[in-house]
Amino acid sequence: MSLAGLALPLLRRLDPETAHRLTIQALRLGLGPSQAATPDPALAQTLWGLSFPSPLGLAAGFDKDAEAFPALLQAGFGFVEIGTVTPRPQAGNPRPRLFRLPEDGAVINRMGFNNAGMEAAAARLRERDRDAGIVGINIGRNKDTADPVDDYRRCAERLAPLADYLVVNVSSPNTPGLREMQSRETLLELVEAVRAAAGRERAPPLLVKIAPDLDDAGVAEICAFAQEAGPDGLVVSNTTIARPTTLTGAERKQAGGLSGAPLFEPSTLLLRDVFARTDGRIPLIGVGGIHDGRTAYAKIRAGASLVQLYTALAYQGPGLIARILEDLAARLRADGFENLTEAVGADHR
Repeated sequence: MSLAGLALPLLRRLDPETAHRLTIQALRLGLGPSQAATPDPALAQTLWGLSFPSPLGLAAGFDKDAEAFPALLQAGFGFVEIGTVTPRPQAGNPRPRLFRLPEDGAVINRMGFNNAGMEAAAARLRERDRDAGIVGINIGRNKDTADPVDDYRRCAERLAPLADYLVVNVSSPNTPGLREMQSRETLLELVEAVRAAAGRERAPPLLVKIAPDLDDAGVAEICAFAQEAGPDGLVVSNTTIARPTTLTGAERKQAGGLSGAPLFEPSTLLLRDVFARTDGRIPLIGVGGIHDGRTAYAKIRAGASLVQLYTALAYQGPGLIARILEDLAARLRADGFENLTEAVGADHR
């Protein structure tokens, strides 16, 4: 058994946030796993001018302060998204604020954008080797800000030069008023401000992360905005405030965003809907409930060019990365696809 495999049972004996912090520290010290093999070439693709060795990435929320991304890339992820980063340091919501539901393969969090702020992230990102892998930066607003749009503008101005791509997070359920920024008018203003701050000529690709709890009118607004304002992509989706009746975990009634296996079906239905409404013209990152090759491939066939996970990694450990990549390549070939790009949105054809 690997060092990571031995550590998992020990970490599960600790409260979730302490376990997470120890994991980040271990990765910073170089105690993380090494990538066993180069991903199958069939999984590679170029998107937004970036060469992704595989479609499997780590979602925002794990490496909030850009502390562990080199080790995570080395572990085999095709890309890593750090953050959410806010302009000023922020303590987040009171603890406890992270809850395991192991019976459901799920987690509930109400972290509240706890992070050390954009200057701390910038200091670490300045030192990175840009050839070592793709790093996206997820940006948000401070809870007590007087001007939310200006918070995103400031983050973009500071962090865009350090990002391979930039994600505007307007969909976390744990910052009061944040999801109200998903209206078409606000998003148009927000994207315009971020683009101007990032510098139009050399700006990294700009994506918007949306919630899985939008009603039909909300989805229609997002898709209309996406086709009008032309963001480079959408991240579908964030955590959900819904609580499926099938949940059995003792912590299932905790407030916050639910992630993991129960989110797979609703987030994939939303992904499929967004792909159809935008005629497949806007690249999508599929997030929510991925825990094996089957679920990753389902997102791709539903319309995702890239996919991300987080919760399953906490339960299954880093060996999950290689298992998913191997299974993805096998599923592509079984369906007669020569490469991943051919499979994107296959369910719609």
